[in-house]
Amino acid sequence: MVLEKGHSFAGVNSIEALQHSRRNIHKDIFRPLGLEVKLSFLYRPCVESCCQKCTPISWERFFHKTYTNLGFHNPVKVTEESTRFRGWLVRRLCFIVFMFDRKIESENSNDLHDKIYNSKRVQDVIGWSCTPESGSIPVSANSNGVSTSRWKREVLKILGQIQSPLSPFLIRLFGWGMLKLLRCAFTNVQLHLGQLERLRIAYKKCPQMPVVFLSTHVSQMDGLLLPILLISCGFQMPRVVWGEEVGSPCLRGILRRLGALFFSLRTGCVDNAEFPSLHRAVIASCVEQLLVGGHHLLIFLTKPFTGSWGLSSESRQCLELVLDALQSGAVPDVLIVPVGLSYDSVPALPCTRTTTPAGFWAVLFAAVRMLFRQFGCIRIDFAQPFSLKEYITSDALMHFSTRLSMEEELLPTILGKRSYLPDAETKWEPRADMCTELQDEGQGVLTRLSLHALSGGVSCSALMAVGMVSALLLHKHREGVFLSQLIKDFSWLCEEIIFRNYDVGFSGKRMELVKHTLCILRHCVKLYRVSFGDVYVTLRSEESAVLTLSQHSSALLPVFIREALGVCAVNALLIQKASFISPMASHLDILLHEEQLNQKMLFLFNLLPRDIVLLPPCYSSYSFCQDVLDAMIQHGLLVMKEVPSQVPACDTGRRRFSEKLMWKAMDDFDDSDSDYNEDAGKRHFTVGETENCPVFFSFLCHLLRPILKTLARTAAFLNEPVSCGTEAEYVEHLMLFLQKMARIDGSYECMLGSLAAIAVRTFKELGVLQESVGSPTVTLRLSETFASQENLDTLRKFIQQFIYDD
Repeated sequence: MVLEKGHSFAGVNSIEALQHSRRNIHKDIFRPLGLEVKLSFLYRPCVESCCQKCTPISWERFFHKTYTNLGFHNPVKVTEESTRFRGWLVRRLCFIVFMFDRKIESENSNDLHDKIYNSKRVQDVIGWSCTPESGSIPVSANSNGVSTSRWKREVLKILGQIQSPLSPFLIRLFGWGMLKLLRCAFTNVQLHLGQLERLRIAYKKCPQMPVVFLSTHVSQMDGLLLPILLISCGFQMPRVVWGEEVGSPCLRGILRRLGALFFSLRTGCVDNAEFPSLHRAVIASCVEQLLVGGHHLLIFLTKPFTGSWGLSSESRQCLELVLDALQSGAVPDVLIVPVGLSYDSVPALPCTRTTTPAGFWAVLFAAVRMLFRQFGCIRIDFAQPFSLKEYITSDALMHFSTRLSMEEELLPTILGKRSYLPDAETKWEPRADMCTELQDEGQGVLTRLSLHALSGGVSCSALMAVGMVSALLLHKHREGVFLSQLIKDFSWLCEEIIFRNYDVGFSGKRMELVKHTLCILRHCVKLYRVSFGDVYVTLRSEESAVLTLSQHSSALLPVFIREALGVCAVNALLIQKASFISPMASHLDILLHEEQLNQKMLFLFNLLPRDIVLLPPCYSSYSFCQDVLDAMIQHGLLVMKEVPSQVPACDTGRRRFSEKLMWKAMDDFDDSDSDYNEDAGKRHFTVGETENCPVFFSFLCHLLRPILKTLARTAAFLNEPVSCGTEAEYVEHLMLFLQKMARIDGSYECMLGSLAAIAVRTFKELGVLQESVGSPTVTLRLSETFASQENLDTLRKFIQQFIYDD
């Protein structure tokens, strides 16, 4: 830790403020700074509109033209005015009166079970299994009615594992406790009034249409938080699709009575693995009957908060069931509502800290611990709804894909067999072995729908102050920073976020916001009071502190993903050109050709997963690169230069007549720009020359550095003598290697399990790792192409060129 000359600490012992609780904050530490400037946002960007290209009718139909209510509603703050009653007793029992006054629709479980059993999917499975060829059940048993009762018991057994009848009393009682817990553990819960009003208007326009909420997943508390908040705002409670993180039978039983759905689509997770086809048919019929009955669903697109975005396989399977219900004609249409969740600090529930399923008493103990801590604020944003039927119709009209696989497109470039990427915008003829994949149009629609919903949910999520300060401390001031400079950078970063059409989930005085953030991050930072009145903020060197800051700061990557990808491509091009120029020359003197820069950006774009880039599938990669280039020019990261030896691109002066005519015959309309000089239109750039450009350049590179560094270390890990194993085992071995490498240089932000899973998945798509065929369990092995050390070194160097080194 280094201080400027003339600065010294006040005393030998450091003042570690914010160590245990908010009461330890010394107000006189911050008083001499004189930075009591209030951040009041008169403009809040409208960031939650649906895609106008894919769903133009929904964009026009559900767009609230009188979107003037920019206030916020705190559903946790329940007072006497929130109920229909007044009086002394109501003021003290307002939470109970409020929740027991909510309308909760019950259902007839017997009718639902009969409909599921008599559905075509289930009856087809039963009819196929009762044939003499299957041998599962004798035909004689089917004739006297024994097999029918047995199949019905199996169906009821599966339904008992999936859901239970709703208990209105238990839901109201749990809602009362949940609101009390949220009020004690969180400072504020924000719901945008304009978004709620638009959601009510969509409900009124489509009263018979079921709604499917596609939400980002930050904490395991999300499955309990969103239904209760929707009930408190007067909406119908959705049925929540839970994953496999809940292992306690008692806890599962309680959650099922609260409206939870447990879909175990993998055969290994099913208790009755004897009938896997029946289990899938019952799940599909259950989703279909719930949608037909007007029930809403809540599906989480991502896994619980792990520090990076990425679609989960469970959400893909649940969305596939919703698509099947729509395509089969069971429901005429489904309303899709992307949801974005933002936390100041995520409560550490048992199922978020470990991979073992949480039990009932562990969750109860964690809830009690939440009463004695403050986790800041929560912000829930609802994006603009859109029609699933319209999306499928418009998506079916598009070409299935004009993009080759990552292995075909990027692998020849990595191995040096091709120096450019093929033009993916032109139509191409599929090979014979790709015909079966192209026939499965449903999988393509499902992938594009997931990416669209994830992009909408992330783009409407508000940025919290904790994530912004964590990114500044981790990626800009890792060696330490004075509090006065941190407050200035906080204001600068807030302006940059709003300028990119993202919203923030706070307002108020800068000093109070930063104090609130440092209070939440008290286990990750140290504060030292300096003699001249300022405060010096440093990071703790512990592994847990860096991991916590990395998880919080990952929320900023979707905001700056375009500029971060662009500056990493510029960094790679500068490294390539640096070997051909004089060592005395500065990087400001290096001219970057537009075509070369676009190629570098395409290389990096195709290397990163699509759910990390968060590019909607209706946009091409080339248009994305042009947007990146325009954004970098707009923010001063690149400056356009004219090459002196060439004709200026803006020169409109009179040119000399040449022997070759520069015009064509009047009946030739093939090229209207026949006199356009192609060489004059080529652009060259240099790195921005402003004072803040190098700092901003480094900050953007560091945002993308964890995922790139993880990919590079995964390429080095392939040299390790690891035997073939399943994908989970491969990720586990990779995590041990990443931990060993992180402890060497202190880059603990590369130790996240989600980054290791993303790296393994990327190398599978790239063709570096291949799945074994013919074995009972799917295992991963190194491909023959990368069995040589030379190709592995080439792969690592290709990734290494995009990593910015300080």
